[in-house]
Amino acid sequence: MPLVADVCSYLDRFAPPGHAADWDNVGLLVGDSSKPADRIMTCLTITPDVVSEAVDERVEMFVTHHPVLFRGAKRLTSTSSEGRLLLPLIQANIAVYSPHTAFDNCRGGINDGLCSRLGLTNVTPLRKRDGKREFKLVVFVPTAELSKVSDAMFAAGAGHIGPYEQCSFRLPGVGTFLGTEGTNPTLGERGRREEVSEFRLEVVVPEGKVDVVISAMRSAHSYEEPAFDVYPLRPGPSGGDGRIGDLPEPVALGEIVQRMKVQLRSATMQFVVDPMKPVTRIGVACGAAGEFLKDALKAGADAFLTGEMRFHDLLTAEAEGVGVILPGHYASERPGVEDLAGRLNSAFPSLTVWPSRREHDPLQMV
Repeated sequence: MPLVADVCSYLDRFAPPGHAADWDNVGLLVGDSSKPADRIMTCLTITPDVVSEAVDERVEMFVTHHPVLFRGAKRLTSTSSEGRLLLPLIQANIAVYSPHTAFDNCRGGINDGLCSRLGLTNVTPLRKRDGKREFKLVVFVPTAELSKVSDAMFAAGAGHIGPYEQCSFRLPGVGTFLGTEGTNPTLGERGRREEVSEFRLEVVVPEGKVDVVISAMRSAHSYEEPAFDVYPLRPGPSGGDGRIGDLPEPVALGEIVQRMKVQLRSATMQFVVDPMKPVTRIGVACGAAGEFLKDALKAGADAFLTGEMRFHDLLTAEAEGVGVILPGHYASERPGVEDLAGRLNSAFPSLTVWPSRREHDPLQMV
């Protein structure tokens, strides 16, 4: 029987929390990871309607796109809006997980889903980012101590490459040393050059854990003075935010607007510039992502799709002759939440997973 922890582990691999924005609050936010997760509901935002549905349907885990407890809360009581939302969930033992900006930009996430609905090809990140700074730690270890030393470094945080753990490279060889006066060599005698069968052990270490891993290595190593090297690694690409892609052939902006109104089931669609404008290259950023307009301009986009934008950003787009497509915040992200329910169903066939049926766009039109 899958537990909350199993679902969290899957979501962490699908949308790594380390790729979320620095200001975000992602991961398991409420609940006991050791509890079962037989019934899971996805939603865009936890609202009173969604909470009521979860309690009525005996949900055991929420996966909500927008986090709860965005800012520090000093109390959770029935007199606060956060308390009124969270207390029924806590009382019903419902766990809450949020992937938010990690889900926006991961492979197969919300922005990729929008690109698929637009029919884009050659899709790449709109705003690329480098991976986190890492180092290569190389240490020379007696053959008999290889497992002991490597296990100590793994436990301290070394050896992570993408979703893989305990990664290392091991090459056998012969090490030499001559202990001078005042030394106390573990192997051999001081004053005589020794030749010892050793392994060259290499692991990748995050920048913030280099000192801790070196300390763990020294504690596990029997040598009085272990030989080791630390090499800085060039940060590699780590995906990025938003998306930019191409249509197979030019399409009028107005036709794209009509197509996405159907695809996103949006009650209304706003747009900027002439609906007859031919479009071949489109930038995409779900939610309220007007700050990505300048990235879309730089990438040569003919149009930019996001949920909502500020008035003055729209004026900038109009002045630049770039089309803007605004389906609304809810409409730009809700389909991704529905897609996520299907993904979880595929990953855990024994579970019952569905997108909230009571969730709705709070914005009404006349």
